[in-house]
Amino acid sequence: MQKTINNNQYVLGIDIGGSHITAALLDMQQRNILKNSYTRERVDSHGSTEQIIHTWCSAIKAAYKKTGIQIGRLGIAMPGPFDYDNGISYIAGNDKYAAFYGLNVKDLLANELKINRDQILMSNDASCFLAGEVFAGEARAYQNLIGITLGTGLGSAVCAEGKITDANLWCSPFLNGIAEDYLSTRWFLKRYYELTGLNILNVRELTLLYDENQTVRKIFTEFGHNLGLFLKNFQQDHAAEAIVIGGNIANASSRFVPNVIKYLESQGITTSIHISRLNEDAALVGAAGCWATQTKETVEKADFD
Repeated sequence: MQKTINNNQYVLGIDIGGSHITAALLDMQQRNILKNSYTRERVDSHGSTEQIIHTWCSAIKAAYKKTGIQIGRLGIAMPGPFDYDNGISYIAGNDKYAAFYGLNVKDLLANELKINRDQILMSNDASCFLAGEVFAGEARAYQNLIGITLGTGLGSAVCAEGKITDANLWCSPFLNGIAEDYLSTRWFLKRYYELTGLNILNVRELTLLYDENQTVRKIFTEFGHNLGLFLKNFQQDHAAEAIVIGGNIANASSRFVPNVIKYLESQGITTSIHISRLNEDAALVGAAGCWATQTKETVEKADFD
């Protein structure tokens, strides 16, 4: 039996990744996750449209069922390229979610869930990370800041006077390639192989070797310098009051952030750096939190009209 609860108080935040969907209900007044709603399911991103939509909707329904709240508003963090306002996917060429190319994902979800498409907000995943930190995390005290996620890829976003946009800097020219070549997991694996002739699975493995291995310490020092150089340009372009760093690589922040700070200070930049405390939840919190901005803009527009 469904509980009688003020449905407007809750929004389901959803983070769509390459291999998982994570969903949880956010209390918009308290700005925290209802932990008992937390749901995570594996997704075959190479599957058919029907298979993927079914898996996504299964996770969405499960999150609501755990709390006894009826399906209401959804905020979804999606990778791009994507027409977020209209809900149309243009993801191609990376072997994931190819089945959705040119389709209206918002309509597909609404039909499967038997809800109105206006109950669904979709936003860029990098923007949602920063939106989450602004709404309920490390960045609540700031109006102008930049955020990056360091992991399999590089995400970047800007918050200017409270408005958050995707900076899309992953492919920006940097050193002898693009930024993502130097600021992602693959750089660590490639650099370790160059220096040792050995393969390693992930950055976490490198972190465990840090204290005993001088080569690993050298790699983290180089990464800190590269990240400092990237952040220097990013910060100066946007006059940010603060920088927020998230993503899986941020779990090793103690190994490289001191070098980032050292480099930035050598360039006369003393902008504060914050490591995400929301971690993997930041994007889904931000996706749900986008409804607060949407509601505010709708009210302001109505008042103006």
